[in-house]
Amino acid sequence: MPANAPQLRTLLLTDLVDSMGLVERLGDGPASDLFRAHDRLVLQLQQQWRGRLIDRSDGLLLLFERPIDGLGFALDYVRGLADMGRSRGIALHARAGLHVGEVLTWRNSDEAVSIGAKPLEVEGLAKPIAARLMAMARPGQILLSAVAEPLAHRAARELGERGQHLAWKSWGNWRFKGVPEPQQIFEVGEPGIAPLRRPPDTPKAWRDIPLWRRPAALAAEAALLAGLAVGAWFVTRPEPAIAFNQRDWVVIGDLRNLTGQSALDDSLEQAFRISLEQSRYVNVLSDLKARDTLGRMQRPGDTVLDRAVASEIALRDGARAVILPTVAEVGGRVRVSAEVIDPHTQTTVYAESADGRGFESMLESIDRVTASLRGKLGETVKSIERDSTPLPAVTSKSLDALRAYALAQNALARFNYAEALQLFQRATQLDPQFALAWLGQVRVYYSQENAGRGEVPLRRAQALREHLPPREALYLDAWVSEFDTPAETATKWVELAALYPDYLPGRGNASTWLYKENRFKEALVHTQAAAIPQNPLQGQEFDSVGRAYLGLEQYAQAEAAFKRSFAMSGGGSMRRLVSTAAARRDFKAARAYERRLEADNPFVYIERTSLAIDQGRWQDAQRMARKAVDLAGNEGAASRYLTLPVAVADWMAGDVESARAHARSALEKALSALRGYRGADSEEDAALALGAALALLRMGGGDTTDEVLGVLKERPALLDIPQIAELATITKAARNRLADRPDDAIALLSPLFDGNERYQAHVEMMESLSLSGRNDEALWHARWLQQHRGTAYVELECGHCLQALNVVDSDRAIRIEAALLEKQGKAAEAARKLEDFNRLWPVEIQPAHLRR
Repeated sequence: MPANAPQLRTLLLTDLVDSMGLVERLGDGPASDLFRAHDRLVLQLQQQWRGRLIDRSDGLLLLFERPIDGLGFALDYVRGLADMGRSRGIALHARAGLHVGEVLTWRNSDEAVSIGAKPLEVEGLAKPIAARLMAMARPGQILLSAVAEPLAHRAARELGERGQHLAWKSWGNWRFKGVPEPQQIFEVGEPGIAPLRRPPDTPKAWRDIPLWRRPAALAAEAALLAGLAVGAWFVTRPEPAIAFNQRDWVVIGDLRNLTGQSALDDSLEQAFRISLEQSRYVNVLSDLKARDTLGRMQRPGDTVLDRAVASEIALRDGARAVILPTVAEVGGRVRVSAEVIDPHTQTTVYAESADGRGFESMLESIDRVTASLRGKLGETVKSIERDSTPLPAVTSKSLDALRAYALAQNALARFNYAEALQLFQRATQLDPQFALAWLGQVRVYYSQENAGRGEVPLRRAQALREHLPPREALYLDAWVSEFDTPAETATKWVELAALYPDYLPGRGNASTWLYKENRFKEALVHTQAAAIPQNPLQGQEFDSVGRAYLGLEQYAQAEAAFKRSFAMSGGGSMRRLVSTAAARRDFKAARAYERRLEADNPFVYIERTSLAIDQGRWQDAQRMARKAVDLAGNEGAASRYLTLPVAVADWMAGDVESARAHARSALEKALSALRGYRGADSEEDAALALGAALALLRMGGGDTTDEVLGVLKERPALLDIPQIAELATITKAARNRLADRPDDAIALLSPLFDGNERYQAHVEMMESLSLSGRNDEALWHARWLQQHRGTAYVELECGHCLQALNVVDSDRAIRIEAALLEKQGKAAEAARKLEDFNRLWPVEIQPAHLRR
């Protein structure tokens, strides 16, 4: 079959050391057992690290999407072999080579595979380079190329505590047979396991030793070098250098303006930042984070970021360099210059400048200076050319508009949304083609949770997309998809995060949209990458880390993340601490956290309502749910979402008519909103309408499924959203079950179970399987519902509008398990489960629909 287009992949080649000798020493039987254990280890690690096995013999060839996954596999493989050998009293080692490069892949025909060919072929220069690395490695050694090392090194924190203790060593430049350019080689490993010794030369890989260091020339050179050394010291000085790697951080100091034109201060500094932020190689610490660090230094927020102050910020926030820009008039020309400062010594490492005529030349001069600095920090010319759009094209030729934009950014950093919006609007009045300023208005509206108002500036920015830097263009595309193709929004954010892995808004939003789809494990990767010291919103990201852990039922990690978030930024993490404690049925701790919730925030009453239901405090649940609605008022999306928990609380309190009325009210409010406004809130209203329809079915309040689906069919983009499509399927399945068609319900529900399914999918599957007499399968779902109470509490749709219903079902599943066990003739087990249920919700307080 024809090859696909070249793809950038991580290649890992391994070789089991002396495998033939192992067979001779152990004998065929024990060796066979060993290799079966080896194969189980490889399969387990493949699944854990998302690797694709391409080829195997004495060694392995695997492909990975990310270098850190390949490194994680290699580290676990080397450790696993060592443990396997130790248990058998033998030394068991592998050598490994890791490289990142373009490969061509193609599938062999079925006929070729049937006679022994591999299903997938992989070729390209990256493959022999990885093979050379593997071949030169010592037993137990993992060698990396210069392409793979910085990518893996920067992501090592994803390996947890182990990643902080890895040893990284450079073994210098090597020559590979058939490869024209020298290759820098690195080793990484765990101390005590890795050799951490220079690899030996091989016929296909040898050290790249300069001519002057070769033995034949050393003697002749020694005398000459000794004679020249003293004189050379006085003639030359070593050029200062800085240890800067790809994706390291820099702090931009305040612009020194020596022109006497004070209006240039903010505008040129902002232009300098925009120009440098286009790089995927250099990461720029945000001005918001710099000002936040000033606060921790107990300095005023308007402190000038000069050489000393900016260097201290860099040291505190893990930045490798400080850049100090300057603009001056020199000999009738305008000169833009910048110094790269080593924050440890505050010495200038590099300096670049560019001259132009008149102030209109300054944007082009800034581009030339930042391009030169990027090159001196190690970025390739190709990368600079690829990731650089001229400032005049992506900002504004109006310095007044640029200054208004800079001041708006400063206001946004102070969370002064009204001032920021006014200044962004001023910038677009001065230059209607200023796409970044239109996008700034969108950011303000979204920060205020007013997506509808943001659509007009969003469309203006969309029309000017070619005037945005590449990163911001992708950022725009993701927000546009939320309006036009919401089913693709998560993919858009993930794409942005992949291309710009240290662009923190991209990472944070990728996590949020994956979380909305119950893809908690994937969301965790992105939010952990965003919860770094350089992020001014680090505290909020730890809240997202906690949510992902709660969805994965890892309660201790969730609690730790929420506590860290609350300590750093306060906010909603206390709500999540209530949920975490309640999910593991530590109601004492949950009530203690509940007492720390603010009284005037309507959203905290969602958790308060759910906690009261969880404990069988029906009247408290009703009071809490109604309090939330009262605080939210009659306007806005919140008033709609908070109505459904009232219905659930009434249902559990036995007031079925009121429950149906409130569920119907929530449904009608959602449908009214869907018929009127077509903005970003529509997804939440679609979820609310379906959730209310599901609740009405279960409360005996009538079948409104067709009514809801009729409205949604007028908005087909909404039904393409995974979680909306799933809720629609669950609601249709509930209708079939209640009409005594459980097999139809099971057929609808079965395709949903991919590991990311909604909580209510398990509820309906449990009920339908039980009704169909498939008790063993129903029992599995009943137990799943009890074991995944973290998901019940944290799952997101329409502002957690289904949380209360999920919690009801997490407890009701105990009662259903008891009934299913009884059907299986396990009377003693059934009695114990029933006792558990009655202890949680005593018989005397159970509503009629539960007692039945």
